[in-house]
Amino acid sequence: RTKGTNALLHYSKVLDGADLTPDTIRVSAEELAEAHANASDEFLATVRAVRKNVLDFQTAILHKDQTLSRDGVNLRQRYVPLHRIGICVPGGAAAYPSTVLMTAVPAQAAGVREIAVVAPPTSFGANNPDMLATCHELGVTEVYRAGGAQAVASLAYGTETIPAVDKIVGPGNMFVALAKKLVYGEVDIDSIAGPSEVVVLADSSTRPDFTAADLLAQAEHAPGSSILITWDDATLDNTYAELNRQVALLSRCELTIHSLESYGALIRARDENEACQLTDEIAPEHLHIATDNAAELCEKIRNAGATFLGNYAPVALGDYAAGPSHVLPTGGTARWASGLSANDFLRAGSVIEFNEAA
Repeated sequence: RTKGTNALLHYSKVLDGADLTPDTIRVSAEELAEAHANASDEFLATVRAVRKNVLDFQTAILHKDQTLSRDGVNLRQRYVPLHRIGICVPGGAAAYPSTVLMTAVPAQAAGVREIAVVAPPTSFGANNPDMLATCHELGVTEVYRAGGAQAVASLAYGTETIPAVDKIVGPGNMFVALAKKLVYGEVDIDSIAGPSEVVVLADSSTRPDFTAADLLAQAEHAPGSSILITWDDATLDNTYAELNRQVALLSRCELTIHSLESYGALIRARDENEACQLTDEIAPEHLHIATDNAAELCEKIRNAGATFLGNYAPVALGDYAAGPSHVLPTGGTARWASGLSANDFLRAGSVIEFNEAA
């Protein structure tokens, strides 16, 4: 707050081992253009397809002004986009151009004019060509080599090189999450995100190989909860066998096994009603209902960040391409919190007008 850019440079050196200067904190327009020019046609086509999916969905759900007029009184709920927002993009164990899409595009759908992206100064962060190419494709020109708590503080308080924002969104590690909690009130934030999680509800119609892949996709991402709930013995046994078969094929086998052993569970419920009750108590970030009555069970469950129905809607589809944002409530907060959307970048205000007679 007081030392500005010097503090950002200091902590980037101490925590990230990055030798930055005030001139190299921001990724240049030339670097963004070069990354875009060097990106493969297939990659850019994918980015464009995902952008369209996200933009179409976010535009469809965007709040519109509402007016109530009667007897000389006009009451209006007016929605105004935030002027400037900051996006935290992780860059530790993998590159996340998908996070740029799932945060920047909803903000653009809402009409936000200025978007600043911060990412760690690493090969998976602000130095990652795919992440930079995605920013350029979306028209996001303000990208900074800054990660962790120091990046959050820079966005919240502003420095000589990074102007302050109105709201900070995007996932990160526990230091990013705690920093967002500390600066809330100075700026708005989306949420205080914890480890990722998935619950899969399965019955005798569910394909065990698909279910295992869904659980493993979550477990190999990072240590988090991967939970199967079923009321069918054969499904439980077959999914367990598939987990053991598929995990051996993963390049991140050891991390995945650690995640499953530490945070995974295969739960045998008495029936589907108990399975739904357990799911509501967990309030998972991701819920995949892979049963033959998925739509029916969906209506019984109140608490989930994002819900995926049927054998052919894996969680990864929503995380990467479907349209809703993958920034979702974790740690049971889906009991009251919602996933990020274009509406989170709007501010509602009341407009009140009376004529003389009223």
